[in-house]
Amino acid sequence: MSGSIYGKHFSIATWGESHGKGIGVVVDGCPAGLELCEEDIQKFLDRRKPGQSKFTTQRNEADAVKILSGTFEGKTTGTPISMVVFNETQRSSDYSEIANYYRPGHADLTYDMKYGFRDYRGGGRSSGRETIGRVAAGAIAIKILSSLGVDIFAYSKSIGPVNCDPEKFSREEIMNNKLYMPDAEAAAKASDYLAQCMAERNSSGGIIECIVKNMPAGVGEPAFEKLSANLAKAICSIGAVKGFEIGDGFDVATATGLTNNDNYEIKDGKVCKLTNHSGGILGGISDGSDIILRAAMKPTPSIASTQHTFNKQGENIDINIKGRHDPIIVPRAVVVVESMTALCLVDMLFESMTSKMEDIVKFFR
Repeated sequence: MSGSIYGKHFSIATWGESHGKGIGVVVDGCPAGLELCEEDIQKFLDRRKPGQSKFTTQRNEADAVKILSGTFEGKTTGTPISMVVFNETQRSSDYSEIANYYRPGHADLTYDMKYGFRDYRGGGRSSGRETIGRVAAGAIAIKILSSLGVDIFAYSKSIGPVNCDPEKFSREEIMNNKLYMPDAEAAAKASDYLAQCMAERNSSGGIIECIVKNMPAGVGEPAFEKLSANLAKAICSIGAVKGFEIGDGFDVATATGLTNNDNYEIKDGKVCKLTNHSGGILGGISDGSDIILRAAMKPTPSIASTQHTFNKQGENIDINIKGRHDPIIVPRAVVVVESMTALCLVDMLFESMTSKMEDIVKFFR
């Protein structure tokens, strides 16, 4: 299957299926000398693993990562870093009956139309478990960014109709609740809403926001490799993402030049933006202010309520999906959005190292 490789200078190749022997990733392009151990990776994987609350699938997986190559004596060697998480509690029998029909909202039909064959056990490559490789690689990218002073974090901005109040934003609160919301009151309301969805055998969508602080200015290319375009590709490659915004996003459609333009001033000898409607990117190039992006996540398509579809015999049928499924994807996807953002930024940072002749001369002389 093509299309499993992301990035040019800092690239990843993910592999594995939801109910196969394991899930993994190979990271190529990581510089030598970065301190790296399995715990550096594990703390990010722990944020996306199942069974953390009543709002996530109860599939009981430790998602313990093993680094197979690319490190020596606690540091990266500059060679490919291979990582694996072995699947431990596959219950493929939960999916045996769906081999003969196509689930609404899933990739069952499109996979059959493309390949004439599909791994129906938990969705195969289209399963959310594929994101294990992205998060493992993203942990390395985030560590690289951190060494450069770049700070990146994501959170649940809204769940269903429940929105976080900007006046009650607390970064510390994000890790204090299982929904990863920066507003404790909103998290409580969202929990009640999700409990209602579960009682109705339904699911919910939501919005994840990601903020990048201290991103150097001048990163990104002016035409087809815009930083904004590559961030869009990175985020929209996540299975459940159906919408993407940077800065004011779709609100710019109803704005005017006067309300949308970010004015400048010189303060203490530095260029400052008085607002950040652009979300930190202009002309496809970072401007040094906070990069702000959002991803709209669709509701979990696996729901217990009756749905209408057809089977391989061409018969119209009603189904009730069985198995262990998340009533909402958003909380576990927060770290995935964070990871894909980091992977894109590191790849673009490495590309931007050759933008100026003076930088090349400094490096080689």
